Amino acid sequence: MTMDGHVHPGEEIPAASDPVTRLRLDVIAEACGGPPPGALSRLLTAARAARRPAVTQGFAAPYAGRVAAMDALLASASPADWSQTIVEGWTLQQLVAHLAATDSLVAAQIGVPVAGPPLAANEVLSRTADMIAFVGDLSPERTRADWRAQADAICERAASMEPTATIEPGGIGFPVSDHLLARMLETWIHTDDAATVIGLPRPRPIAPHIHSTADFCARLLPWTMLFAGADGGGRAVRLTLTGPGGGTWHVPLDVSRTAVPDDGSPVDAEITCDVVAFCFLLGGRGAPATFPAEVTGDAGLARDVLAAAPAMSGP
Repeated sequence: MTMDGHVHPGEEIPAASDPVTRLRLDVIAEACGGPPPGALSRLLTAARAARRPAVTQGFAAPYAGRVAAMDALLASASPADWSQTIVEGWTLQQLVAHLAATDSLVAAQIGVPVAGPPLAANEVLSRTADMIAFVGDLSPERTRADWRAQADAICERAASMEPTATIEPGGIGFPVSDHLLARMLETWIHTDDAATVIGLPRPRPIAPHIHSTADFCARLLPWTMLFAGADGGGRAVRLTLTGPGGGTWHVPLDVSRTAVPDDGSPVDAEITCDVVAFCFLLGGRGAPATFPAEVTGDAGLARDVLAAAPAMSGP
């Protein structure tokens, strides 16, 4: 990178552990691919102005990094952007309210004050409806500030918790570390949703954060099969995820067992696909029937695994 901030094709981008700095560097690098006119300067200005995440190390770091990325995008949003429909019929402001609503279920479970109205139920859809109604009288900037403050508080509280402590936001009991990876994935996906509509570059998380999220998604596969009503039947698959942050896992399709980094154990099928596409598939983005994956072994089982993958995703 030159002193004037320009990046030349093929030039190495220095590493950065701070997600906001890395966001800025990634956006500069992706400028070589030609973002929409004006988008680069808007997001760079926002990335420089955005607050640092509350936690940049430990199990909350992937979530903190995506919060920082979403905050940078929101800082660059114009008044017209805030009223654009992004996804699920929600405007950008309502989408942020949805993120705050789902985050608030985690906040309540770990003893952090919740944003918005008092929590009436430990359930995503009703909480989202309550939060969207609440922000109807607020400015977009207030909605953004409340969401960000709650996210920072979650990260700060998580820093003092054991990652294996079980919490049940939405009635689903998993370790707090896994729930924060779930929050990372949803924040990542909705940041991508918003960036696509608004027309901003979409830099990826750093590779270690992608890997942590991919590991979580691999470990979810037995549960998605169960939620979809598919029969894993004591079988197993080998999952190879390609690209930065990827890896290979041995995945027993039985919720009583846990996916682990591949140890060479026998499997019934092997699935190879892009790591980001796989994470987004688990998050409800992508069509399982046409999902691009290489399959060997029991093709029917592999299709069942991919078809069930989005079963636990929400709006």
